[in-house]
Amino acid sequence: MSILTPLTTSQQEAVDCNDMAVLVLAGPGSGKTHILTRRIARIIEETAERHFKVLGLTFTNKAAIQMQERVESMVPDAGGRMHLTTFHSFGASLLRQHGFHVGIRPDFTILTQPAERMMVLKEAVRRAGAPAYTAAASLLSLVTRLIEQDVRPEGATKFLRERHIENAGHIGPVYENYRRIMVENNELDYGGLVAEALRLLRAVPAVQSLINAVYPHVCVDEFQDTNLAQYGLLREIVNPSTTRLFAVADDDQIIYQWNGADPKWLASLRKDFDCRVLELPVSYRCPPEIIGIANRLISHNSSHDGGRAALVSHKQDGTECAVSVRMLDSGAEESDWIAGDIVRQSPERRRGCAVLGRNRAVLKSIAEGLERRGVPYHLPVRKDEFVSKPMAWLHAMLCLANVRQSRDQLNRVCMSFLPLGGVRLIVDDIICDSLADDGHHLRAWLRAALRQQLNGQTRSFLEGAVPCLVDRLDFRTFVQKSFEWFAQLPAGVTDTEEYRDETDAWDLLATHTDNKLGPEQVTLAALLQEIDLQPKTAPAPQDSVPCYTVHASKGLEFDHVYLAGLVEGEMPDRRAMAEGDGSAEMQEERRVCFVAITRARQKLTLTCARRMFGQQCRPSRFLSEMGLGDGDTNQGS
Repeated sequence: MSILTPLTTSQQEAVDCNDMAVLVLAGPGSGKTHILTRRIARIIEETAERHFKVLGLTFTNKAAIQMQERVESMVPDAGGRMHLTTFHSFGASLLRQHGFHVGIRPDFTILTQPAERMMVLKEAVRRAGAPAYTAAASLLSLVTRLIEQDVRPEGATKFLRERHIENAGHIGPVYENYRRIMVENNELDYGGLVAEALRLLRAVPAVQSLINAVYPHVCVDEFQDTNLAQYGLLREIVNPSTTRLFAVADDDQIIYQWNGADPKWLASLRKDFDCRVLELPVSYRCPPEIIGIANRLISHNSSHDGGRAALVSHKQDGTECAVSVRMLDSGAEESDWIAGDIVRQSPERRRGCAVLGRNRAVLKSIAEGLERRGVPYHLPVRKDEFVSKPMAWLHAMLCLANVRQSRDQLNRVCMSFLPLGGVRLIVDDIICDSLADDGHHLRAWLRAALRQQLNGQTRSFLEGAVPCLVDRLDFRTFVQKSFEWFAQLPAGVTDTEEYRDETDAWDLLATHTDNKLGPEQVTLAALLQEIDLQPKTAPAPQDSVPCYTVHASKGLEFDHVYLAGLVEGEMPDRRAMAEGDGSAEMQEERRVCFVAITRARQKLTLTCARRMFGQQCRPSRFLSEMGLGDGDTNQGS
């Protein structure tokens, strides 16, 4: 929906509504983000002489950037009057500025890898005197859930016992120590960014009052995706004297229950803030045929109690069949048929195609079929770390400059430098040498490197660039000179798709950080924190066919959607089937399917196979619930 598109009466009411707290329930394609950005623009325009900021919270950096661009296109000078960001990024910025009140320094490190968190967990187990066997991945998952559920460390044991969790007497103290060690080490995991920001606001009323004053208007996109800790943070940052809260949500699109999202938080929002509820049931995305099957599908959820108006399509019925079902004999035939059907499309139509699946296993086979036919595809893999040697070394050097005595980062620097500089440096030797230099590992590393036999280009680079980082923390000059050095390295080191993708990702991340914080406000610590908050995934190649999991497709739309793997055990998955048809798990699977089919602007092709991954399969129950039969007959072309 273009920013210039005239608003409907219902949309205009949502934009102009001046009630203290407003909840907009809006279906897929109804213009949720459109009205949110228009509302932010209206507030800023009407208060041109004021100096407060509008806070907009969402769940992805991409969504925050798009919202920022839309508002600035309507109000060119709006940049300084709004802060549009994710919950985690807001927590990080709050802790950078005020975290010292609760023992967190501005240069805190964000732990992005499970192995890093597991080391903290093992130390927590040791301190708590718990049995060593408790330091397992399953316990790490439980710790994550406790953080997401806003369980305070001192109350963890009671919380676990009330829920009859086995070994609560051991797990509670481990959780408490896990949170304490993170703060002691000046480290935070993703959940900790929200949890510690929440602890800060609760512990220091002056900081909460400041935030309430700076952000008198708070807007939330996709509220249904919040977990309890994020909802707790929202309650603390909304000014209690004005409660100027504007949230948009769709309870039919709650597909992150594994991350703590729950339909209960919508009910809590309505009660806690006495929200005025507005509905936007008209979809401007999907044709009537798709809206019809979506309504039939979601009506089988008991959580869909009929209190909301059914979705209505704004589009007219077309002459072309919008929905088709294709049953194939095997998963291989299904993948081959989808790839072939996409290839048969005209180049213009192919650009509007996308393949969705419940998991990557289904998508990978289809992507391979496209590749065999010479069609570029995009099957994104979330990367939380740089893996090419040049980019891994650059990132590790910056991290070591930020945390001067980190053995882990020093080890990364040494390991990734070997294929670049051609010399092996011993971590323990460098640490011993650094003891005479106030424990400055990076300075000792530079001395050790310069004592080796290096080629002239590498030696010149180290002598000219690394002191910028060591002595002045001039990371911008260091990064620039590093890329110049990378360009001189042998082709085998840098002439890889992985390196090219990661340099593109770096450019996007660095530019985003400058735009978000302002170049003059970007410290080394802030740059690293923002980089750690975002995936290192390169943008999609031009004219490639996107192959996305349903969760990755959330918020996107395509002309023609192929939804693959609609069989029992895949969609719905086996976990939901084991819990039963009326379970919360099955209802979420139904919402996953609902999200998938409502990504389509024009056509929807549903496929299933009688045999997948070596096993006999039955068509998904969702096909019959949509009124499309049992999948045994091919419908449409």
